[in-house]
Amino acid sequence: MTASPRDAECAGERAALRAAVCDLVEGSGGIAAARRRLNAEPDDDGPGYDERAWRLLGGDMGLAGLGIPEELGGAGGGLAELVIVAEELGRSLLPVPFFSSTVLGGQVLARCPRTGPDVLARLGSGHELAAFAGTDPDGCWRPERVPVEAVPVEVGATREKAASEVTWLLRGQAGFVLDGASAAHLIVAASTPSGCDLFLVGGDDEGVNRRALPALDRTRGQASVRFDGAAGIPLTSGGAGAGVVAAALDIALVVLAAEQAGGAAACLEMAVGYAKIRHQFGRPIGSFQAVKHKLADLLVLVEMARSAVDRALLAEQDPAALAEAAAVAKTWCSEAFTTVATENVHIHGGIGFTWEHDAHLYFRRARSDEHLLGDARVHRERLAVLLGW
Repeated sequence: MTASPRDAECAGERAALRAAVCDLVEGSGGIAAARRRLNAEPDDDGPGYDERAWRLLGGDMGLAGLGIPEELGGAGGGLAELVIVAEELGRSLLPVPFFSSTVLGGQVLARCPRTGPDVLARLGSGHELAAFAGTDPDGCWRPERVPVEAVPVEVGATREKAASEVTWLLRGQAGFVLDGASAAHLIVAASTPSGCDLFLVGGDDEGVNRRALPALDRTRGQASVRFDGAAGIPLTSGGAGAGVVAAALDIALVVLAAEQAGGAAACLEMAVGYAKIRHQFGRPIGSFQAVKHKLADLLVLVEMARSAVDRALLAEQDPAALAEAAAVAKTWCSEAFTTVATENVHIHGGIGFTWEHDAHLYFRRARSDEHLLGDARVHRERLAVLLGW
């Protein structure tokens, strides 16, 4: 089958996008930006990410609104474009809120019927962040176990308003909220009498208490958010929030898998490079059969991770197929990234075990991403349900 002119055009645009992101990453210092976040003081009151890099990536390049329809204030583009950016960011561990705000927050908001274009437009400008607060105490998405409750309170009629209104007050505590300490908007999944619905809450609103959490991977901020009677603006009704989040998470899981594949590829390149220059017994360690076989095994893992992401891209227009492909991609890429990052430390030997070596930055990200939005066990169970096993 020959490619259509439009396919060639898209390929050229995506190649240009990848090159632009690579240039920005290099200009931001590459892995050095992640190292700066690791060396930051634990009680640092900063935003938890590299502000300059995000201003360039999200604002100047316009990628803060990537994947969000233009009519809603976003930059357009689809899953393929999100995957390209995520893979390059995963290679460098650039500490920016692309996944938390653009992908996770943006995909949820874009699917909410009551979200006006103003919030998404501010999100797309890169000046404000949106964080999703809805995972259960294990960090997984289970709509029947959301830790926040929304209580309807009827407000009586006034001279200005002839009919009474219903105000929703949120109570509970959400943990593992990505970039929740610095987000201007919190998208909260809460249980209501009708089921699980979504509410929009300002990060600095009354009744919202945010606390940054210490994390193994300090390039991706996490927070605990407590709601003590905070007023929420309904984004969905009638229990429709569960379906909105499920659809958005399928996109987010594929993007996260692409990020993991990028990180695994970077670890493999690092290991191969070191095996070529490190000598033992007068020979490069890469010439030893045990090391060569180990590197070959890691290459297979990396290529299979890329294939899992590519397979998910083909299912973008089929929600049922995408759900299954997203579960497979997250499962495979989590295990691949963790394995390759661990073996990268081992191949570097004594120097690899020092905290000062960059191999540990990837190891930290791999272990963190492994459990983000559910580990391999969770997604294997989900896959079994989807396939009717």
